Amino acid sequence: MGSQRAGPERPRLCQDRGMPDTMRCGVVAIVGKPNVGKSTLLNALIGTKVAPVSPKPQTTRKGVRGIFTSPSGQIIFVDTPGLHRSQDALDQFMNDEAVRALAEVDAVLWVVDLRLPPGDEDKMVARALNTLPAPLHLIGNKLDAAKYPQEAIDLYAGLLDREHRRWSLSAEQGPQAVEPLRAALLAELPEGPLLYPGSPGSDQTREFWAAELIREAAMRQLRDELPYGIAARVTRWEEREDGLQKIYATIFVERTNHKGMVIGKGGRQIGSIGQAARKQLEVFLAKKVYLELQVEVLPSWRSDPEALRELGYA
Repeated sequence: MGSQRAGPERPRLCQDRGMPDTMRCGVVAIVGKPNVGKSTLLNALIGTKVAPVSPKPQTTRKGVRGIFTSPSGQIIFVDTPGLHRSQDALDQFMNDEAVRALAEVDAVLWVVDLRLPPGDEDKMVARALNTLPAPLHLIGNKLDAAKYPQEAIDLYAGLLDREHRRWSLSAEQGPQAVEPLRAALLAELPEGPLLYPGSPGSDQTREFWAAELIREAAMRQLRDELPYGIAARVTRWEEREDGLQKIYATIFVERTNHKGMVIGKGGRQIGSIGQAARKQLEVFLAKKVYLELQVEVLPSWRSDPEALRELGYA
């Protein structure tokens, strides 16, 4: 198991809500540099999709809470943006989000890529983790694609000068691959009633969740044609009596020429993005979805604190 906390007792994160005292409940942060599979791990731990996943790094821009509930307790997972060197206001916000997630948690999962040796950003993450009191789990991800997984995880462990527990797995294989990890986390969490009775899966608003799915679909469709200056926001959501969900959203880009890339010739690109996002939304809402997208230019939004707040990233 991970190490026990030292120092003064922190405030309980799971407050009394009339649930049995024998339950276990706590908050677990998922950290690591960009593109190591943190969101994929979160989705596997929850058993459903709550975090956007794409081949591009820095897909997660804001900490996402995924909630797993079982008869023995509840784990509130916080998927943080990847820690990395700051280049603009968005980068700084993402780093601040990651650090805030570590302030008061019951355990930390440090996710690393077993295909690669540690780099400068991994060393930066390790230095931050060495100062934390919460139990630490080192998660070697992408085991199925790693040539020398044991050597790799030994190198990452060498960056830590504190007690920790090691795991090697492939998060892409889904909930079954992470079941032993999830059971270990539940066993070490403090006793207490559920923080989120009813197991909602995530505490994101449906609008933010849908916008992130749309942004993920756009990033997948555009691949390397567009830099990371793309965001999405749901502007209106209507529910008809027959169950149809009518969702209206805007995709934001930083430059005028990027708008044309997103729309595509004859509107084919935006049509493909909308179709991919609509299919995802229908799967997870279990309802028919009408999705209408438009594209707007929001110059330098990644460096604009007001724009970041409007888009839900600050």
